[in-house]
Amino acid sequence: MTKTKLILVEGLPGSGKSTTAEMTHELLKEWNVDTKLFLEENVEHPADYEGRSYFSKNEFEQFLEQYSEAKPILLKHSLERCDGFVLPQNKLRQDLGEFKVRDSFWDHIWNHDVYELPLEKNIELITDKWKRFVDQALSGNETYIFECCFIQNPVTISMIKYGASQDVVMNYVTQLAHIIEPLNPVLLYVEQQDLSRSFKKAVQERPKEWSTGFMDYYNNQGYGKMHGAQGIDGTIAVLEARYQVETVIFNSLKMVKHRIDNSKFDKSLHASQIKEKFLNSVIM
Repeated sequence: MTKTKLILVEGLPGSGKSTTAEMTHELLKEWNVDTKLFLEENVEHPADYEGRSYFSKNEFEQFLEQYSEAKPILLKHSLERCDGFVLPQNKLRQDLGEFKVRDSFWDHIWNHDVYELPLEKNIELITDKWKRFVDQALSGNETYIFECCFIQNPVTISMIKYGASQDVVMNYVTQLAHIIEPLNPVLLYVEQQDLSRSFKKAVQERPKEWSTGFMDYYNNQGYGKMHGAQGIDGTIAVLEARYQVETVIFNSLKMVKHRIDNSKFDKSLHASQIKEKFLNSVIM
């Protein structure tokens, strides 16, 4: 039997994805499984480009000329990928430190964020990154646990940001599913019976900056803008539409997968549900 080398934790905001990923990590450690956990927004993520900017070769040459004072640092951290170069934003910040660069330098960096690129280029870069991760994972003994990058990120940029069709979204995720097949993945989808309640709970518990930025992202571009979404109710309507798409995706995937109801936010109950699911999956 093939060992599971990748566990994917997905679900809507406020459903309990982070808690689920952390509980899974602790459970596998108890079972002496060598695991690596990567939560959402981890800039060291091995299969995603969180906090990364991309420049085509021509754009990068122009960027080096325009900001020649930062050229040594840019060259030091640039990584050639997909007919261009990827730059880590956090490492540029660290190395530049007090070094004075024009404000427009950072505008260029943010505008070239991988998740600000045209959808086609984003898909090219992300699928390439997943392929490289699979090669890396197959060479080691660790089991990886990823929160939200398998379904959420593709759905968010395709549907929410660019208003892409369901077929486009599904094709994106299907590509990733095909790439990770050698890792014998297990998918956990964390659900809430009352989406509105769980999202409003997240809004109350998280910093105001999070909810403001989240609602702006969901209401004012792509799908939300096309459907006139406004305020928290508009955001919830977009989330409900996203959930419908993710349900179709979940049902279509040919891998070991489980839905976990976390509506009660009962940690003890939730932990027992996770354990039960993995007793029926191939981990060791």
